[in-house]
Amino acid sequence: MAFKLTAITILLIFTSVFAEQQEEDAINAVLDDFHSAAASADEERYLDHLTEDAVFMGTDEWERWPKNPDFRAYVNRRFQNGVGWNYESVERKVRISQAGNVAWFDEVVFSATNGRFRGTGVLVKIDDIWKINHYALSFLILNENWQEIVELTKKTRQASSQN
Repeated sequence: MAFKLTAITILLIFTSVFAEQQEEDAINAVLDDFHSAAASADEERYLDHLTEDAVFMGTDEWERWPKNPDFRAYVNRRFQNGVGWNYESVERKVRISQAGNVAWFDEVVFSATNGRFRGTGVLVKIDDIWKINHYALSFLILNENWQEIVELTKKTRQASSQN
């Protein structure tokens, strides 16, 4: 009897771990294809990875882009000439809610032209499909450069307020 309970327990744990790994793989595939669609300037595929009420947070303090209409219009303008942007994930962590319908991620992405950034966000599962509901992109600044960046930002704000 004890052997049967142990075997059942092990089977349940294995099944749970396997199912969670499948969900994580599906989330990674969505995020990887999101970046791939941007690199190939595939507007429809790129925007389809976002929920209808998604928000994209850019690197500038004013860049809070609701998918409709703001981010959609921005992506349309940027992709018109067939050129997007290329961010490749080099490190990613994913956490899935106990209910299995919400996931959080953080990743370091690399751009050959601009270096390393951090992307963070939330995905929701809608009709068994993972969609990005929130994505925030931020610059990675080394702690050793922090004060220099603060001073540069102060100078830029001061100059723009004088114009």
